Amino acid sequence: MTGKFISLEGGEGSGKSTAIACIKTWLETEKIDYIMTREPGGTVLAEEIRSLVLSSRDEEVDDMTELLLMFAARAQHMSQKIRPALKQGVWVISDRFIDSSFVYQGYARGGDLDILNRLTKWVVGTDKPDATLLLDVPVSIGLQRVALRKNADRLDKESTIFHEKVRQGFLEQAALEPSRIKIIDASQSIDRVSAQILVQLNTLKSAWQRNV
Repeated sequence: MTGKFISLEGGEGSGKSTAIACIKTWLETEKIDYIMTREPGGTVLAEEIRSLVLSSRDEEVDDMTELLLMFAARAQHMSQKIRPALKQGVWVISDRFIDSSFVYQGYARGGDLDILNRLTKWVVGTDKPDATLLLDVPVSIGLQRVALRKNADRLDKESTIFHEKVRQGFLEQAALEPSRIKIIDASQSIDRVSAQILVQLNTLKSAWQRNV
């Protein structure tokens, strides 16, 4: 039996690290074999590309350069980590995946969605996440959380307008695929956010078991 693939999405400061801790506890309680990974990154080469993408620099990063670097990292991630794990029956939990590309490089940067669809078909194929948890939080709250970070990256430092586009982009993605993308109100307390995540995980597990 192949493993399940769950991605976590959300704007800056949406609380993905806290959500990941909650999911790890649930997986261990359920005795499910899993790996945690992230995008861009997940392998040695992909992590090197991540550093290129996110590092602050004086040189302006062309939008197409950013997009292609993201997909180059994703291609390596898919071939070396995600697909092998799924084939072995291991669940894969990824901090960001394809929806982030559509939102950041598509909606927020004004990128060509046709190009994004073609790259996705080429690099990801049919291996999209079985489920995506979208941590939705007002931009004002997310940026307050980001301000507490010691090491803000290049995307953290984008304008408020950019981050508003990111939030709306994620909500549009969720509207396009409501059966896959489940919205979590991440503006609430950690306990309430965790409770929402657990409801979704248990619901998904039950649905998948019925389809076995």
